[in-house]
Amino acid sequence: MWGFPTLFEELEEDLLPTATTISGLSISEDDKNVYVEAAVPGIEPKNVDVTFNKGILTIMGEKTEEEKAGKKYYRKASTSFSYRVLVLGEIDPNKEPKAEAKNGVMTVTFAKIPESKPKKIAVKTD
Repeated sequence: MWGFPTLFEELEEDLLPTATTISGLSISEDDKNVYVEAAVPGIEPKNVDVTFNKGILTIMGEKTEEEKAGKKYYRKASTSFSYRVLVLGEIDPNKEPKAEAKNGVMTVTFAKIPESKPKKIAVKTD
């Protein structure tokens, strides 16, 4: 009514993370490769789908748990994630990307096209 935020709006802004502040994705490169690392905590690698199509890397996964103990206790939990990223750079189309999961991080490695070295051309004279 007065244009001032309510206590709950302030708490929501201060305590609840937004999608822009949480990111489990990083991209880096060196001379030979481009690396995409995605957080996949608690998800078995067999439950993660990794695809690369037309320059877009997609990493998706899901974990579902059901637990029954006793007659009155039932718990069901589900965790899922999806990352889509455009992989830029000089990716070598002749080499397959490699994916490795370790300590809750999925790393996808793309080989770069080797830099071409200048060729010396001999000049003929008559």
